[in-house]
Amino acid sequence: MTTIAYPPKPSPGDRVAVLSPASGLPGLLPLPYELGLERLRKEYGLEPVEYPTTRKMGSTPAERAADVHAAFADPGIKAVFASIGGDDQITVLPLLDRELIRANPKPFFGMSDNTNLLAHLRNTGIVGFHGGSVMVQLGRPVAMHPQTADSLRAALFTPGPYELRPAERWNDVGRDWADPATFDAEPEMRPGAGWSWVNADRVVEGRTWGGCLEILAWLLMADREIARDPAEYDGDVLFLETSEELPGAEEVFRILRNMGERGLLGRFSALLMGRPKTWSFERPNSPEEAARYAADQRAAVLRAMRVYAPDTLIVFDVDLGHTDPQVVIPYGGTVRIDGPARRITVTY
Repeated sequence: MTTIAYPPKPSPGDRVAVLSPASGLPGLLPLPYELGLERLRKEYGLEPVEYPTTRKMGSTPAERAADVHAAFADPGIKAVFASIGGDDQITVLPLLDRELIRANPKPFFGMSDNTNLLAHLRNTGIVGFHGGSVMVQLGRPVAMHPQTADSLRAALFTPGPYELRPAERWNDVGRDWADPATFDAEPEMRPGAGWSWVNADRVVEGRTWGGCLEILAWLLMADREIARDPAEYDGDVLFLETSEELPGAEEVFRILRNMGERGLLGRFSALLMGRPKTWSFERPNSPEEAARYAADQRAAVLRAMRVYAPDTLIVFDVDLGHTDPQVVIPYGGTVRIDGPARRITVTY
């Protein structure tokens, strides 16, 4: 088993890489991207450094891998941010130099398709950070959500425990990033209902593994970055979330069922299930349709867990995925889940 360690943290004033290892959308949609860069500078005191493919759509996997290598190999770069996700980062994985990255450990922040890189880093022995993409969280109209901003600041600069809190208000309805008017008003938020707990009669602590469920399914199909021996995940904490593609409940169940058949689900001491995104431009669900989608997804997760891991502690609606706000989860780092006290504490 690989020993996993936290990389050194940056300090205000440091240079940080901004990469597009999944998609070069900054080149098509500069408004949220430029806003995210500005916040890195002004709110976090960091100096972002772009690379050849950061704003380039259609870059090859080799070109994107070269940017990853350049960012990790440069001793003047103290952290690495993904601009946004995408859908083909899995093609970059075979081209990465694991020994180069292992020799130059740095905090990496990204989510969605960046689950690929996060899993790669964990298997390389480096804790990554699920969250904090430049265009989405840092590029939020008007202001970052305070919970997102605080979690990202702690993950960036402050080692040690950080307690997560359920969002009092949240949002998952998007607006057109190509329209400047989008950035004149903050997103409209709706009331949160807190976390939901299952088998919350114990306290567990373990290292995290997981990420975007659809990306994990692709990694499982390609047999990349998945431990050959499921026992390597014994006692770990699984965290999952679904994307703006809004996978159906039956698809969610089947992915989890296949993880169960592979011997994975029963290995984890707990599951943190991210609040599902229930709206997209392709499927602009009404509030009633959105609520039904979320309920169906929860039922699908419970259906799979009852078969393959019936005693696992589960927390639903943790704000760790494609919804706003978003808290950062240390990927391969430690999380403590106190069921009786209804508390979740990560270690950054």
